[in-house]
Amino acid sequence: MITQGDHAALAGRIMRAWEPGGLPDHPRREEILTATDHHDNGWQEEDAALHLNESGDPLDFVAVPSYVKQRIWPRATDRWAARSPYVAALIAYHALTVYRTLAQDPAWSSFFRLMTRTRDELIARSGIAPQDLGSDYPFVRTGDQLSLIFCNGWTAPLTGIGYKAILSGITLQITPDPFAGARVPLEVTARSLPATRYESTADLRAAFDAAPTVRLAGEAVGV
Repeated sequence: MITQGDHAALAGRIMRAWEPGGLPDHPRREEILTATDHHDNGWQEEDAALHLNESGDPLDFVAVPSYVKQRIWPRATDRWAARSPYVAALIAYHALTVYRTLAQDPAWSSFFRLMTRTRDELIARSGIAPQDLGSDYPFVRTGDQLSLIFCNGWTAPLTGIGYKAILSGITLQITPDPFAGARVPLEVTARSLPATRYESTADLRAAFDAAPTVRLAGEAVGV
């Protein structure tokens, strides 16, 4: 089990080595990287509480109920709104992007109204042009996607904006090379829990706390 916060931190480390798109000299580089580092900060309460289905199986960020997903993002943007409205706006943009396929679902309509209003208010407070938000956000999304591939062990190729990535063993191969020939270390901490059913979230929490910590390591390379 890997926390969302640890996954997000790995995303930020990947993007610190990213060369395309002018990111190394970008005027808002620090805000973009901070948003990448903390884009999933709203999940920390859920990672602490943990979630099970009716059969006692632990639920990941994909499988948790919609109401859990929807409560993540207002608190994520609230945490950053005072410190950096622009970082918070990037996080709001992320929320709208990752669930965009549900935009027409009536059960999600209030979420999209809220997060759209939140994004617009934050970008207005930041003084940054809305079009700049749209051009900056793909860096956050790229880091998120690449980290998710590694953390989940996904082997299907993933195509993003201007790149293709595939995980081969412990090596994340990205085409074209975004690292100018560098090999980027990948490392994330996880807990190794028994693959079993749990009676309650308290039981799962106890197993998590007692579980050994494991280090998942590999590297990202350009191809």
